[in-house]
Parts: sequence; C-alpha cells; structure tokens
Amino acid sequence: MTSPESRDYSFSKSRKYPRSSGVTIDDSFPESKSTQKPKLLQKRKTLPVQFSVSGQLSPWPTYTSGQTILQNRKPCSDDCRKRTSSWQQQPMGIAKPRYLEQLENYLRKELLLVDMGTDSSQELRLQPYREIFEFFIEDFKTYKPLLSSIKNAYEVMLDHQREKIRALEPLKAKLITMSEDCNERILAMRAEEKHEISMLKKEKMNLLKLIDKKNEEKISLQSEQVSKLRKNLAEEYLRYLTERDARKILLADLNELRYQREDMSLAQSPGVWGEDPVKLTLALKMTRQDLTRTQMELNTMKANFGDVVPRRDFEMQEKTNKDLQEQLDSLRADYEEVRKEHEILLQLHMTTLKERDQFSSELQDIQHTSTPRPDWTKCGDVVAGGPDRWQTLAEGKNSDQLVDVLLEEIGEGLLREKDFFPGLGYGEAIPPFLRFDGPVQNKKPSRKDVVKLLKDAWKERLAEEQKEKFPDFFFNFLERRFGPSDAIAWAYTIFENIKLFRSNDIMSQFYAVLMGKMTESVYINQKESIAQLLKEMINADSQNEGLITMEQFSTILKSTYPLKNEEHIQELMEAAGWHPNSSSADLFDYRSLFTENEEGQSEPFVQKLWEQFTVEKDEYLQELKQELGLELYEDVTPSKLRRALMTIDPTLDKQNLNTHLSQAFHIPVSELPEDNEDESIVTRLQTAMERLHMSDVKRVGPREPESAS
Repeated sequence: MTSPESRDYSFSKSRKYPRSSGVTIDDSFPESKSTQKPKLLQKRKTLPVQFSVSGQLSPWPTYTSGQTILQNRKPCSDDCRKRTSSWQQQPMGIAKPRYLEQLENYLRKELLLVDMGTDSSQELRLQPYREIFEFFIEDFKTYKPLLSSIKNAYEVMLDHQREKIRALEPLKAKLITMSEDCNERILAMRAEEKHEISMLKKEKMNLLKLIDKKNEEKISLQSEQVSKLRKNLAEEYLRYLTERDARKILLADLNELRYQREDMSLAQSPGVWGEDPVKLTLALKMTRQDLTRTQMELNTMKANFGDVVPRRDFEMQEKTNKDLQEQLDSLRADYEEVRKEHEILLQLHMTTLKERDQFSSELQDIQHTSTPRPDWTKCGDVVAGGPDRWQTLAEGKNSDQLVDVLLEEIGEGLLREKDFFPGLGYGEAIPPFLRFDGPVQNKKPSRKDVVKLLKDAWKERLAEEQKEKFPDFFFNFLERRFGPSDAIAWAYTIFENIKLFRSNDIMSQFYAVLMGKMTESVYINQKESIAQLLKEMINADSQNEGLITMEQFSTILKSTYPLKNEEHIQELMEAAGWHPNSSSADLFDYRSLFTENEEGQSEPFVQKLWEQFTVEKDEYLQELKQELGLELYEDVTPSKLRRALMTIDPTLDKQNLNTHLSQAFHIPVSELPEDNEDESIVTRLQTAMERLHMSDVKRVGPREPESAS
C-alpha cells in the first residue's frame, strides 16, 4: 500500500502556514482509537490544506466543473453567499486541493484493501470513513467540538444498533428452529392428509362402483320386467287372434249347418211347395235384407270390437299388471331405503373420520404427556410370597387397584415394624375409641385375626337389642373381649389395619361404617339380600347337591332382583362363570359363589353385587338430582324432595319415603312436616345428596308403573 508520505510533500507534526493566509492550522493527528486500523494509520499523518487567494479555506469543489462532492448544502449567511459568488467567478480550471486528493486516494486504497480481505464486513468498510472523519476533526480545530459531537452521536447510535442486533441473534436462531419445526409438522400433516385423501378417494371409488352396480341391477331388473311383460302381451295377443279366427270359423260352420238344416227341412216338408210363390219370394227378400243387415252389424261389431279383450282375460292381465306394479313399488321402496342407509352410512363414515382424527390427536397428546406403563411383574420379586402370590393378588385388577394392593403390601410391612402408635389426644375431631394421649402398643395381629375379630363384632352387633352408636359399641366390644387395659391398644391396632387394607371387603366396609361414611343398615340389608339369594338357590336345588343349572340361576337372579336390567344380569352370570359358549343346562356349584377366604375376601360374584349396588344407587341419586332441577349449592325443602322421590319412584311406600327424608335432612321422622306445610326446614342439596349416598337408598319399583292387563 502506498502511503501519503510517498508524495513530494513536506509534513510535520505541527505545520504553520504563512501569515498572509490569515489562518494557522495545527494538523497533528491524535492516536487512533480503533484496534482494526492498519499500521500505516497508527502513525500521525499530516495532510496539506488548499487555501484560496483571499486567505480562506478553498471552497473547492463548489465551483469546479464535474465535481459533486457536496450536493446538499444548508443555507448560509450573506457573507457566505458573497464568497460563493466570488468563487463562482474563479476560473473553471482550478485543480483539486492536495489534501482532498490525498484523502480520496487514501480512502480508495483502504477500501480496496478491505475488499481484498477475507472478512469484508460492513464494520471494516466503515473504518476508513471513520478515520477520514477523524482527520477532519483533528485538522479543523475550530469545528472540532461540533464534528466530535456529530461523530459521538453516530457512534452511540451504531453501538445501540449493535447491541440490538446482538440481542436479536438468539431470537433469530430460535425463529429459525421454530420455522424448521413448523415446516416438519406441516410436511408430516401434509403427508398424513395425503394418505387420508388417497384412502378417501379409494373409498369414494368403491362407493361409486357400488352405486353403479346398484343402478345396473335396477336397469337390468326393469329391462327384464319390461321384456317379460312384452313377451306375455305378445303371447296373449296371438292367443286372442287365434281365438278370434276360431270363433269366425265356428260361426261360419254354424251358419252353414243351419242353412243345410233349413234346406233339408224344406225339402222334406211336403207343405212347403204348396205355399204361394209370391209370399215365398217376399219372405226370401225380407230374409236376404235381414241377412244383409245382420252381416253389416256383424262387420261393424268386428270393426269396433275386433281388438277388444274378454273381461276375464282383461281382469287377469290387470291383476298381473297390479302385481308387477306392487313389485316395482316394493323394489323402489327398497332402493330408497338402501339409498337412505347409504347416506346414513356416509354420514356415519364422516363422523367416524372426525372422531378418528380427534382420538388420534388425543392419543398423540396422551403419548406426549403420559408416563410409560409399569411392569407389574417386577413386584413379584419384592412382595412376600414371591411371584405366585403376586399373580394371585394382581389377577383381574387394573393399574389403580394394583397400586392399592402394592401400597397395602408395603404398608403391612411398615405396620408390623411399628411397636407403638402415637396417641391422637382428646380433641373433638378424634373418634371416641381413639381418644388417648401417649404411646399405644401395636398388637400386630395377622390379617386373618383382624377379619375374624370384625366378623365377631358384626355378629354381636346384630344380636344386640338396644342399639348404641357404632363407635361406642366397637370400643365396648373391645373392652369385653380384651379388657379395659388393652382395649385402646386393640382399637388403634384394628383402626390402622382396616384403614390400610381398603381392597379387603370386610375391612373396607367396617371402616366406612365406623367412620360414618356409610350407615350400618347398608351393610346389613346387603348381607340379607345376599342371604335371600342363597336361600332361593337352595330351594331350587331339589337334590340338595349344591348344583343348579345356568337357566335356573338366571331365573333366580331375575326373580330376586326384578329391577336389574339384562346387562346387569349378564354381568352377574359372567362373574359366576358363565360364558357365551356354555349351555343353559350346564350345572355349577352355586355355594362356591358365596365363600370367603381366610382373609375375608369375597368371590367375584359377591363383589359384582356390591359394585352394582353402588352403581344403581349413584344412578338413582343422579336421576333424583335431575328431577329436582337444582344446583348443588342451592337449598331444597322436604316437600320438593318428597315430590321428586315420588316422581322417579312412584311405588315408594310412605315408610321408606319418610326414612329417606329423615336421613336427607338429619331429623327424626316424627318431626318431618307434611306436604306443603312447614317450609322452614331446608338444607343444601349437596349435603342432602351426601347423606342419602351414605344411607341404604335404592329403587323400590320402576319409574313408570306397568298398566294392569
């Protein structure tokens, strides 16, 4: 690179121009602030300034021909205009100032070096212009503050723009990533839509083929019927023509025979020749006239009625035509029905496609958010008893139930490790049988012992004459069984066990009654219902062998539970071991349906009965809520609830009705108001529904009573 020093100019650190010029310029260059300047620009360079004759700075190239450096100038003062006019009077051939030439050459070379470099960014291209501007700032001391402020303003703006660009770089990368992701999704959706469109097109073609086939069948059927009718009509027409010709021949033969008979009679009758010839001639003339008239009438009749079909044949043809018309109407009706079914199937198909798309999107969302299915077989290595016992425990259970079983197994181990339970104190929220302060010994009974103890408690409760509150009875029972000193320890032990083993039927039901989540009448009535069902099966077992047929079993279920629908009866039969391939005459052991293992676990049949009882109660209460037409936060009165119960269950007797109202409003039956009397007793609908759900509420009869036949 050729520097400005290669020229034949004398430069100095501080150059003074002659006094005659009237201007002194200190053109010393400051150190450059940019680290990207070339080594040539790291040194101070002094460039000459061209002056005018009048002692001012040269105004070139304002008046120089062909030069347009400063195109947009701001308005200036009058002196400036005068100087400009004086400059314009100067000769047009004045050369360009040396300082300007040096600056332009330096700028051109620096830009050329930047363009030749490997990294010619806009920042580097701006650097030569920045240096030229710094030269101006340093050389023109008078304008240095203004030019410096201009330069600083532009630098601040450039720094601000750099920071903004640097802040937007991550957003740009994120935008590119999101754009690629969206493009991939769009491509995937287009591929899926393309596949679906192809499938729909195939299905459309199949349906069009089916329609064409149906149309062809219709056309062929119509053509066959028309051809058959035409053939029958032609046959009938030929038959009628033959019959007409035969009739004509027959008439001619009859006439001929009659004429012969008359001639013979005339020839044989001797008195005929004795007649008057004139009279005979007149008679013959009249006869011939009658014959002519008759022949004319016959011809007219033939002309008018030659193509007439006999009534009997016409009626037969009319009947045949009517039958064919009925067949055609039937076929048209069938065709319309098939067409409507086809349209319905198309609508169902479109609905199915929409549901499929919805389910597909839901499946994708679930697959993105759901956790993988656990491998429950791993629990067999941890649970006591090994894989065989775990397989027995896990049989027929879903994931939620398996979690409960696993928690019970873990909780049982932790429960056996405890030697003492912390006392819960004497607060009002604490159940009476658990009110104790201090450590309580853990008796650590087996599950079998707990179940046996609960069964004994139920037996004693059923035999009790004066009923006391169930929690008080439970604690008194423990005191009688184990003594006052150990009663509280057994109460805590039994409570912790039944709270843990929720999958055990006896424990879960006893816990619900003990904690007031279910009335004991629910348990008692359900046990009585199961006992009645077993009694009916024993009565049906005439041989007393413990065996009945599936048909007898189905009949007993329908008679014992007349309000159960066919679906529930089917579920009970399947729980008892029935399957579609089994015969109704197959025998099975009905007593095995009501057995319990040593831990109190019932058979699937009894469990299904309990499950259906809960489902039927929920449906009954939901129907009651819909009949009331109230929200859960609204209040309900006894009269409204009474009317709603009688509407959904018309056969409900007064005793059960008052019992339900007493349980819903938590008042004695004697304090219940009559219809439309006292409306001051109100309760929130949600509270009433919860109380009814805890009690033994069930449907007594169908909603619409059957009419007497």
